[in-house]
Amino acid sequence: MITSFKSLPNWSAMAVSLSNNLVKLYSPETGQYIGECRGHDSTINEISFSDSSSPHLLLSCSSDATIRAWDTRILQQVSLINAGPSQEVFSFAFGEGNNLIAGGCKAQILLWDWRNRKQVACLEESHVEDVTQVRFVPGSQNKLLSASVDGLMCLFDTSGDINDDDHLYSVMNVGTSIGKIGFFGQDYEKLWCLTHIETLSVWDWKEEKVEADFQEARSLTSESWVQDHVDYFIDCHCSAEDDRLWVIGGTNAGTIAYFPVNYKGRVMSSPEAILEGGHSGIVRSILPTAGLPGQSPNNGMFGWTGGEDGRLCCWLSDETSNVNHAWISSTLTVKPLHEELQAYQTILQSSKYKGCKEQV
Repeated sequence: MITSFKSLPNWSAMAVSLSNNLVKLYSPETGQYIGECRGHDSTINEISFSDSSSPHLLLSCSSDATIRAWDTRILQQVSLINAGPSQEVFSFAFGEGNNLIAGGCKAQILLWDWRNRKQVACLEESHVEDVTQVRFVPGSQNKLLSASVDGLMCLFDTSGDINDDDHLYSVMNVGTSIGKIGFFGQDYEKLWCLTHIETLSVWDWKEEKVEADFQEARSLTSESWVQDHVDYFIDCHCSAEDDRLWVIGGTNAGTIAYFPVNYKGRVMSSPEAILEGGHSGIVRSILPTAGLPGQSPNNGMFGWTGGEDGRLCCWLSDETSNVNHAWISSTLTVKPLHEELQAYQTILQSSKYKGCKEQV
């Protein structure tokens, strides 16, 4: 099962985390297998490439209580941070220019100095349950946001001698277990939040207020989707150019749709992009290459998806698509992950199956 994706900014490589505790690397342009990183002995919860100063460095965090760094040029582990016995690391984030790395753990947020891997802070009074997400605010190197199963989002100032009493900046109560968060807006002043019960809310974190709360998000998107219905949400996608926001929903049969979110008008519209025919089960992760549904600057490529069926699907855009109307991907490349054979097959598909070619 594929659990998450991350790519280098120049799209020379993408990392894929799997349910067997491996991270595999592929070329996102060709789908060619590059190699794997092996070392975790429990679930890998998040992966990310380092900043531009070390583009070859890939990091992963796991329920085995570690954050590991891998040199993707030699596919070897080069660094390890241990959160301690009986801990799990559900999420991690790099600070911009402050050498900090934060980890979301069991009811704690741990911070380390990345240069020497020494722990510099333990924030344990703000959350009472698992911390599912930690994110530094883009452009604000000392502001760290955490989100938890306890339904709270906490904003911290990570400058100086960090502690709960003096460095907790604000608390926002979502009211239910939080799954994913992300910043958007021209100044990254907006925050989207997806919960484990499939609700969506949009916040202004500077003002500490909710701007839109879609408690019936799944029903609203399903009502706007004439051809199908939404069983779950996968992620949100943002356009930096014009502050647009989409929530990405999926069906249990593997179809995916991008729904525009007008948070100011509190409206969810019919899908602007639909990806169907590639997956046969729940889709867990999406790696988009385009800024807008239907637009693809990367050689006609719309993006990659991975799911519980073990397939990597590369979706190709239809150049004739009009982004102002619903768009359905016309072609795709599917690469099932087989551990022993490392085989892949290419499927060309429009509305009907056209053919299959398998290489081992």
